[in-house]
Amino acid sequence: MPSIRRYLRHLWLSFTLLPGLASAHALEIHGSNTIGATLAPMLMTGFLQQLTGNPVTARPTGTANETVLATSYNGKPMTVLVAAHGTSTGFSALAADHADIWAASRRVKGSEREAMATRADLTSPASEHVIAIDGLAILVHPSNPVEQLNIDTLARVFAGEISNWSEVGGPDRPIRIYARDEQSGTWDTFKELVLAGRYNLTPSAQRYESNDQLSNDVSNDPSGIGFAGFASAGNSKLLAIADGNAPALKPSALSVATEDYPLARRLYLYTAGNTGEPLARQFIEYVQSPTGQAIVAESGFFPQTPFAVDLPPDASVPDTFRRLTEHYQRLSVNFRFAEGRTQLDNKARRDLQRVQQYLQDSGKTGRDLMLIGFADQQSHELRAQMISELRALSAAKALREMGTRVQGYVGYGHYMPVGSAGGESGARRNGRVEVWVRR
Repeated sequence: MPSIRRYLRHLWLSFTLLPGLASAHALEIHGSNTIGATLAPMLMTGFLQQLTGNPVTARPTGTANETVLATSYNGKPMTVLVAAHGTSTGFSALAADHADIWAASRRVKGSEREAMATRADLTSPASEHVIAIDGLAILVHPSNPVEQLNIDTLARVFAGEISNWSEVGGPDRPIRIYARDEQSGTWDTFKELVLAGRYNLTPSAQRYESNDQLSNDVSNDPSGIGFAGFASAGNSKLLAIADGNAPALKPSALSVATEDYPLARRLYLYTAGNTGEPLARQFIEYVQSPTGQAIVAESGFFPQTPFAVDLPPDASVPDTFRRLTEHYQRLSVNFRFAEGRTQLDNKARRDLQRVQQYLQDSGKTGRDLMLIGFADQQSHELRAQMISELRALSAAKALREMGTRVQGYVGYGHYMPVGSAGGESGARRNGRVEVWVRR
């Protein structure tokens, strides 16, 4: 049953508000500072301008990391609240029906999904919306000569086991650690992908609610190292990161968009299925549109609109793969999978539509596509080959059901991993279908 608060807002949107209730916000977004600091206000401003045809102003509420966006709609005042106090606070607000949209810089946890199960399945396409890709950037001072670290070394640095830069090829200088706070989805992502349950953050770390403030402090500290969303890198230097035997990569437009970069992460908006505020669903569709994704790019994050890239020669690429792709460009989309080996995840379902739109805009057809499936590390090469082929076939079938017939699809087994062999995060990233388009 809708809450009294939501019911009153429905009345407001129908312009039958009772006197004294006009201060109610039309929408409230709570959660991630990564999203809420800049991205969510920019997206909401564009949405409200398109919806109302009127200018939108932003003002602080008097509480840190909160913004109210104000406009008018059919002659009535209209406001939206963006409260960016951390991903976990956004879930609490959604669960308590104090938020229409939960902004999260990590995926919903199993415990959170269970807590909301009577209202909505937060992992369903109706509730889970990937709005952008972010690279979790590892930041150091611009003068630091260190260029790359592998994930295990990085974890030992943040755990305090490596405490001097000379131990990793840098100057004889103590390492100072900068980290996001416990409420942050950025911290949750770092803890999952880097510390991975094997290490604990050193107690001496300085903790921050704000990505931008953390990055600014690292850029002024020759001893410092920290992590933040890529959009907040500022004047800090970015390190290349290696996962296992895979090549070290810096966050870039292609490596992050395809999620090949080891510390790439998805940014989410969650809603209570189709039972929530209709205006929230309109906003979600706006965010997923080409217009919304253009704002994502403008904000400094990585949009999901596909683009094609000619890859430079790479001696690490097998000859067979080079011959396979020599007449193709890499598209900035990887299809990935949910539970099971061949079920496309919620982002992939949206990406199918984006690939179709790319073909239409570029004057190409499904005949110009080649889908290359990959498996995570398997004990038998034949099993890996079969899984990779099934994944490529699954993506081709999904496109065919949407009217795009793909003739070129192939499996490449468990070769060319982008992450460590096995393990949950490595398996997620290695289990993929790359999309290539004919030149």
